[in-house]
Amino acid sequence: MKKKVIRIATIPLSLDVLLQGQLKMLNEHYEVVAVSSPGPLLEKVAQREGVRTLAVPMKRKISPFNDLVSLFKLIRLFHREKPWMVHSITPKAGLLTMLAGWICRVPVRIHLFTGLVFPTTTGLKQKVLIATDKLTCACATGIIPEGLGVKRDLERFHITSKPLQIIGNGNINGIDLDYFAPTEKVEQAAAAIRKEGVTTYCFVGRIVGDKGMNELVEAFVQLQQQHPDTRLLLVGPFEEELDPVAPETRRQIENHPHIEWVGWQNDIRPFLLASDVFVFPSYREGFPNVVIQAGAMGLPSIVTDINGSSEIIEEGVNGYIIPSHSPVALLQAMERMTDPRLRRALAEQARPLVAQRYERKALWKALLQYYQSR
Repeated sequence: MKKKVIRIATIPLSLDVLLQGQLKMLNEHYEVVAVSSPGPLLEKVAQREGVRTLAVPMKRKISPFNDLVSLFKLIRLFHREKPWMVHSITPKAGLLTMLAGWICRVPVRIHLFTGLVFPTTTGLKQKVLIATDKLTCACATGIIPEGLGVKRDLERFHITSKPLQIIGNGNINGIDLDYFAPTEKVEQAAAAIRKEGVTTYCFVGRIVGDKGMNELVEAFVQLQQQHPDTRLLLVGPFEEELDPVAPETRRQIENHPHIEWVGWQNDIRPFLLASDVFVFPSYREGFPNVVIQAGAMGLPSIVTDINGSSEIIEEGVNGYIIPSHSPVALLQAMERMTDPRLRRALAEQARPLVAQRYERKALWKALLQYYQSR
């Protein structure tokens, strides 16, 4: 009989996007059950991965009453399912899962830390976040930081004294190099997006302040004045409730003739392939998939000196690393990338480095070995 493993995220989107293929792989060795808040994507995960799914409502924000209800529902679920392991991947799910798992005496309780919020906050909010992460770790039997930067922050803030083990070279799920490749089909789609004779800088992600959008737009407007044959391509949705961009930034995005905002896209590959440089000036990350994906598509990157990004990019090898919150540094890096010879030299290293470090099946093998060692 296979041991039962319950994989848990707060929302079904995390299971769908972050664990694509991984649940199916694990299900060959264990009886895998996927749990998140309810939603149509949960059924999609069940069909694609071939695993059983269960819904437990969980709020992403702090909500004491709702969180207590969610905790009791997880306790009831664990009593019924009697898993050998519970493994969570997002903050709220992590706290509730580790607590419920400890109460139910689940033998193996694993939490994977991705982007940490508390290192960039202050005051009471920081104290609350640190306390909840310490509680998560106290209830866990195994803790996985997504990358070296996350590991260093957990150690620096003394979140736990338990061993911290990174899987492979970091990242949650690695990258499917067959999918993220400049194939003929993707090239045909990219041809309709590409503008010949124009240097295209591309960003993919949420159009919000802490992704560095205000700095990016400010830097590009200045760049375009000096280099008219440049374009900024923005792929992703605006979020008005969570850290919206400054009004002037929104105005520039909507009205500047050389800034193209295309919103959410199910397939980002053509947009990456139609671009020359990937720009990701985020303030904080765990281990950003999109920087790996851009590299797999052969793009050099400009990233900020934050967790994850600074591990994927090597200065002067496959891109450049700059300070966050600095439109001046961003402008200087973007100006350097107007040199086509430099871009080509960096681009030549982009895909090979990703293939060497983050190939998906290699990470799956390392994860399976981690499970088998518990």
